[in-house]
Amino acid sequence: MTSSSSSPQPRRMRADAQRNRARILAAAEQVFAAAGPSASTEELAELAGVAIGTVFRHFPTKAALIEAVFVSRLREITMYAREMAAAGDVGAGFFAFFTEAVRQSTVKHAFTDAVDSDDEAMAAVRAAIASAGADLRDAMGDLLTRAQQSGAVRPDLATAELIGLMVGTSRALEQVGPGQEGQQRILAVLHDGLTPRSRPASST
Repeated sequence: MTSSSSSPQPRRMRADAQRNRARILAAAEQVFAAAGPSASTEELAELAGVAIGTVFRHFPTKAALIEAVFVSRLREITMYAREMAAAGDVGAGFFAFFTEAVRQSTVKHAFTDAVDSDDEAMAAVRAAIASAGADLRDAMGDLLTRAQQSGAVRPDLATAELIGLMVGTSRALEQVGPGQEGQQRILAVLHDGLTPRSRPASST
């Protein structure tokens, strides 16, 4: 007789449930970016096109939803960093990643106060975000090293400094507003500053 003592395998989420979860997360990003984490769950459900019960079935608490949005976004940008590190033109990949990462920071900033609050429910959220953030930092470090080795990025920049530049740039983009012209100028200045300077030829 075959032993049946092995642990049961977790059930896979049905296709319609996966689509509902994806719609809820996408709606949460939009609603929270506009109104912060205190935004109405009913508004979120309406935007996602699902019943309020469906939202709570996937995310029983607001903290669980905030964690899912944050971690999902961090995992996606981490995957993008790894893809750019493996790109044929890693220098172009580095600057594409930099631009995408700073433009995606709006939702993260909208959650900052809630995540950093003393709310006990946020302790687990912070732990999950820290774990996903560590993976992103590793991916960014690898991408930066490869871009520097290719000669596309100045060699004296460390990962911590890159993160600081990205945080500052994302805040700068918020200050100039959604207009593409101002944002493009800021990104062009950063691109120029990150590019190695060629040494002038010495006179003989």
